[in-house]
Amino acid sequence: MLSNERFTRREWLLGTLAAGLTVRQLALNAQTASKTSASKLGMPGLAPGRVVAVSHPACIVEGKFQAAPIAQILRDGMLELTAAPDLPSAWRLFFERGDVVGIKVNPVGGPLVISCPEVLHEIIKGLESAGVRRNDMVVYDRYRAQFLRMGFDKWLPEGVRWSWAAGDYDNVQQGIEGYDPEHYMDMAVTLPGYEIKNEAARRSYAAKFITQEVNKLINLPVLKHHQSAGVTLALKNLSHGLVNNVARSHSSKTLNVCGAFIPAVVAMPVIRNKAVLHILDGIKGVYHGGPSARPQFVWEHRTIYFATDPVALDHVCWNDIEKKRATSGMKPIAEAAPDKFSTFRHCQPEHVEIAGALGLGVFEESKMDVRRLALH
Repeated sequence: MLSNERFTRREWLLGTLAAGLTVRQLALNAQTASKTSASKLGMPGLAPGRVVAVSHPACIVEGKFQAAPIAQILRDGMLELTAAPDLPSAWRLFFERGDVVGIKVNPVGGPLVISCPEVLHEIIKGLESAGVRRNDMVVYDRYRAQFLRMGFDKWLPEGVRWSWAAGDYDNVQQGIEGYDPEHYMDMAVTLPGYEIKNEAARRSYAAKFITQEVNKLINLPVLKHHQSAGVTLALKNLSHGLVNNVARSHSSKTLNVCGAFIPAVVAMPVIRNKAVLHILDGIKGVYHGGPSARPQFVWEHRTIYFATDPVALDHVCWNDIEKKRATSGMKPIAEAAPDKFSTFRHCQPEHVEIAGALGLGVFEESKMDVRRLALH
């Protein structure tokens, strides 16, 4: 049984679901202990508000990814994003020899919808064209077991390293091994049954991967609906992949504070300053029942997105998921009632707008520069 103090706090948190301003205030009031050198490449990066969406009908054929069309997408997307004269010049705007570059993949929707090897290989080629050595590239996901289950280690060219923060998923996630005690986000939210004065329960510590192993990060998320966060795109791939103690952000079907938690984590300087490029793999997507990928809700979208601004990117991709839901006769994400596939009472895609309010990018569509390229 929860104490009266904790019950009152729980009821207050549940009340935030009905008041976007309160959720925003929770994010604004989060405290961080995290320092890293500021950079012009830090969020929202070199192209605030710009999102490039490149599609190719042949990038997936009979369920199999096609390397040549995907290479064409990566080339045209990077050139359009940067206005560089050639592909190596585009990559050199972000990376140079001596950089140690992390690539954050996403295995959660496996085996149907994960960061695909063909996209990862083109990113590695791009880094090489900028002078980055293979042993200075580190492919990462938070959980070693998930990384291996999806076979990411088998996709890596010789010399490219891989890393993780924890052995596997657990329900509490407060262990500090693999995480850096000097970098954390402190928010007045804990798992039920934990005292708010317990620092380990109210803090999320950044992985040593992002604080100590790399100086720049490429974010490689996928296109998915999410039961508690509404969507899981660029922002959530960072927030729930780079810190511990994330279960507290959505600990039950009604106790859900993803709207505040996600932007508060991404606003940590060590994350916002190091995540310099976001390439979202939308070749396949999930429009309902996420973060897992059930076959009936997977569709071949055949699009890859490019941005330095994760807020603008997530807003565009959120809209594209909504379009697919509409054509399938489904309500918008924020208005849909729970069902057996999406069980949270109120999912919170507003985390994207709140991230904009924290200065992580451009949310207003009127201020965005969205460029859609259709290749053949």
